[in-house]
Amino acid sequence: MEGNKFLTTDNHPLSISQKYIFMTKHTDTSKTTTPASSQSKPMTRRSILQRSSMLAAAASGMLPSAPAHAQKKSSAKGSGRTLLVKNIHTLVTMDTQRREIRDGAIFVKDNIIDAVGTTEQLPKTADEVLDLKGRYIVMPGMVNCHHHFYQVLTRVVKPDGTLFPWLKALYPIWANMHSNDIYLSAQLAASELLLSGCTTSSDHLYILPNDCTIDDEIRALHDIGMRFTAVRGSMSIGESKGGLPPDSVVEDEGDILKDSQRLIEQYHDNSRHSMLRMALGPCSPFTISEDLMRESANLAMNYQGVGLHTHLAENRDDIDYMTKNYKMRPAPWTEKVGWLNDRVWHAHCVRLDNKDMGIFAKAGVAACHCPASNMRLGSGAAPIRAMRDAGMDVALGVDGSASNDTSNLINEARLALLLARAREEDVTGMSAREALEIATLGGAKALSRDDIGHLAKGMCADFIAFDTERRPFVGDHADPVAALVLCQNDYVDYSYVNGKKVVDQGQLISIDYPALAEKTRKAAIKLSSSH
Repeated sequence: MEGNKFLTTDNHPLSISQKYIFMTKHTDTSKTTTPASSQSKPMTRRSILQRSSMLAAAASGMLPSAPAHAQKKSSAKGSGRTLLVKNIHTLVTMDTQRREIRDGAIFVKDNIIDAVGTTEQLPKTADEVLDLKGRYIVMPGMVNCHHHFYQVLTRVVKPDGTLFPWLKALYPIWANMHSNDIYLSAQLAASELLLSGCTTSSDHLYILPNDCTIDDEIRALHDIGMRFTAVRGSMSIGESKGGLPPDSVVEDEGDILKDSQRLIEQYHDNSRHSMLRMALGPCSPFTISEDLMRESANLAMNYQGVGLHTHLAENRDDIDYMTKNYKMRPAPWTEKVGWLNDRVWHAHCVRLDNKDMGIFAKAGVAACHCPASNMRLGSGAAPIRAMRDAGMDVALGVDGSASNDTSNLINEARLALLLARAREEDVTGMSAREALEIATLGGAKALSRDDIGHLAKGMCADFIAFDTERRPFVGDHADPVAALVLCQNDYVDYSYVNGKKVVDQGQLISIDYPALAEKTRKAAIKLSSSH
C-alpha cells in the first residue's frame, strides 16, 4: 500500500507483532463466510475478530460508506474546484512567523490551501466565495489529541469520584455497549468538537465489548467529515492479575495485536493531507502488561506514520502504581518498553518531574494536556510551563465526556490558559496566543503531522471563523485574537475541513444534529438501564 510501506527485518528475529504480520500478509480470507448460526447469537470477542478479518478482505465493500483505501490517496487527480474566503478581519496563520494578517484572505484549490495573504493580493473569484465582511477572526482548525468518544453516553456518572473509583464505577456500564453505541457516540462527540472549532481529532477507544470495533467510529467520523486519527486502544490485565478493570472487559494480547495490524493495513493512510490515520494505544500502566507495550511499539514501527498513545502520570495513584509495580518513574519506564520516540504522545502527564520532562523533550515525546478532566477528577494541574520550557511539545485534549462532561475544545484552551496561570501564580504561565498555539500547532506535532495546525500554501484547508460582533466579544477591540480564549466562546461560526464547509453560521451542516442527539440520548438511557 502506497504511503503505508511495510518495513522488513530480515536480519533480526521476529517479534510477536512481526509474526502476526508475516502470518497474515498473504492469507486469502476473501472466501470466508459468516456461519448462519452466528446471526442468532450474541457476538463474542472471537467472532468480532473473525468479522474484522472478513472486513479487511472485502476491500472497497468493507463498511457501508467507509472510505476504500484506493479512494483516500492524494495522488488522484484533483477536480480543480476553488474556494475563496475574503475580507477576513484578522487571519491568524500560526505560520513560522506567527503572522496575523488584517483584511486577510485564503484561496483553496482541490481542498489544499493555494495562497494566504490580504484580500487585495489574492484572486477575486472562485467556485465558492465566502465574504466575511471584515467581521471574522479566522485561524487554523484546532486539533484534539485525547478523547474517548463513547463516554458521551455516560456523562456525570460518579461526579465526585477520583480517577480509580470513577473508573471502577464506569467499567461495568461500558461493558454493555454495542456497535451502534460506538457509532452514535462518536458522531455526537465529533459534532461537539466541530462546533467548538476542532477540525482534526484523535480518539482512544480501549474498551471493545460485545460487537464493538474501531471500525464503528471510523465510519462515524468519515460520515460526519472530520479529519481523524483512530487510536486502537486496549486493556489486557484485569482484576484477577492485579489490574484495575474487571476481567470481563480485557482482551487477549494476541487478539489485540492481530486486530491492531488489521486496522493499520485496512485504514492507515500516511500520505500528505490524508483524512484518516491510525495509532496504537495500550490504555495505561495499570491495565496492560509491559509485553503489550513493547509489542505494540514493535508493530507500529513496522509502518510509516503509525503513532503510539497512552495515559501516563495522570495522578498520584497512577505514579504510586507504577513505582510499586515497575519500580520506575514514567520516563525511564517508557524507555524500557520502547516508547521513547517522536511518534509517542501521552495523555495528562500531570505528575512528571523535571527529569521525566528532559528525557521526553530530548526524544520528541509530546504531552496532551487535558485541564478540564484533570480538575474534574482532582488529579492536579500539569506543569505545562515547565514542559514547554524544557522543550517538550504540548498538545490539547478534551478527554472523555465522562470526566470532562463536554467536548468543547476552544473552552479547553481557555481552561488551559487559566489553570497554567493559577498553577504558576503568574500571568506568564500561559499567554492567550500560546493557548491557541498549543491547540493548533501543538496538536499537529503530537500527531506527527506537518500538513495541519497552521495556514500556508500547501497545507490542509482546515480553518475556523469567529464573528467578532457576537455578544461575548463586544468591547474586545484592544485584542480580538486574545479574546478568543479570554472571553466566553462556546462555538465557531464557520468551519471548513478538507476545504468543505461543515459548520455554517454556527450550525452543523454535515449531519442532522437534532436526529443524532435524540438517537444518542435513547442509547445512553438504554445503556444506563442495562447495568
